[in-house]
Amino acid sequence: MLWQPSLPDIYTKMPSDHLASAISQRRKQLGSDLVILGHHYQSDEVIQHADYTGDSLKLSQIAARLSQGSGKSPKSIMFCGVHFMAETADMLTPPEVAVILPDLSAGCSMADMAQYDDTVQAWNDIHASLAEQGWTGRIVPITYVNSSAAIKAFVGAHGGACCTSSNALEVFKWAMTEGCPVAHAGTRGHSDAGLERNPAVPQGQTTTKVFFLPDQHLGRNTAAKFGIDVAARSCVYDPRQTRRGNALGGATPRQLLDSDVILWAGHCSVHKLFRPEHCDQIRELNQTDAAKGMNPMQILVHPECSKEVVDKADLNGSTEFIIKTIQNAPVASRWAVGTEIHLVNRIAKEASMRGVYVRILSDCQCLCTTMYRIDQPHMLWVLDNLAGKFEERSGNGKPPKARIVNQIIVPKEVREPALLAIDRMLNLSASPTPTAATRLEQLATAD
Repeated sequence: MLWQPSLPDIYTKMPSDHLASAISQRRKQLGSDLVILGHHYQSDEVIQHADYTGDSLKLSQIAARLSQGSGKSPKSIMFCGVHFMAETADMLTPPEVAVILPDLSAGCSMADMAQYDDTVQAWNDIHASLAEQGWTGRIVPITYVNSSAAIKAFVGAHGGACCTSSNALEVFKWAMTEGCPVAHAGTRGHSDAGLERNPAVPQGQTTTKVFFLPDQHLGRNTAAKFGIDVAARSCVYDPRQTRRGNALGGATPRQLLDSDVILWAGHCSVHKLFRPEHCDQIRELNQTDAAKGMNPMQILVHPECSKEVVDKADLNGSTEFIIKTIQNAPVASRWAVGTEIHLVNRIAKEASMRGVYVRILSDCQCLCTTMYRIDQPHMLWVLDNLAGKFEERSGNGKPPKARIVNQIIVPKEVREPALLAIDRMLNLSASPTPTAATRLEQLATAD
């Protein structure tokens, strides 16, 4: 987590309605030089100021289109999300556009679970273990977009691809059946098209394995959807176990050999809160409500939930899938939704006006706490600095100065291989030689 300096009291003690009014005033002053993007998980206080709302990649692509379109490009983009989202937006926008994260402490616990050094050690140790056992295939890394730019760069440099929660299966199929021409760790440009099965490897073991990070649940659910028996042919690599002296992240050499997919021990802190018993409780409520002539509640969850929850749900899909499902739901239908509470409350309010009932799957407060660090005080602080009004509001007696604070910049040496991983994802559904504009449009609707 990055360090965020404390704000002057004038920001933290200002009433909510005053903050909202001051933000609106600064936005008018900055005009088209500023665009505010708001992630679906943000609070209503933040969303009210957003020019665009959406998932992380959708918002990043909106930023890219605005920056590369025929009209005037914004000078600054305030990304009301978390750190990895702002990184992606910075990679997809020109250097002259400043991407700003209002609170630098707004990280992502899932993304933080996959650190670069741990990933390099895992990659090397897994390959070494498999080589000792006579396995000569290749490992294709896949990273969920909910990962740092450094992890995206590692995956890109090692022939892998990014995925979203909506296209994870498509990327997984590519990795298992085609992949990128990288045969093993550190070897570039070597196709495995002619790889022969090593006779020392037992029949039935594949010559391709997927290394999926950082979300083990999305990886496990996707592998199962692909047709892999994840109970028998997957294992988990936990970097915490390696740090404690347990080799191979707690997995055994045999488990690595037998696995088609090696899952990183990461998870979403929000979606982990949903449990199979919550689904059971909804089914019990349905039995009671049926006697009252009410329609049964359908269970709709995000694939970041555990496989046990996804298996018990009626439907699962990305945030955009969840939103569109509720938007298209018939009158009098009833839904129990397993995802972040702010989003559920927002879609429930909208759905109720159409005669559709929506509740959260669990009564626990399934809140993305790091996302919640973005608030109106930090937004106003950023805008005051952009407008050169910080000195005036804070009363520090210094001459006014317009400045950019909390700018997120991905270094070139990280940006280039990270974009490789993103491009590979896009090219899976693109024409043979997609234009940049085509790729932008594809990514805009990817998640």
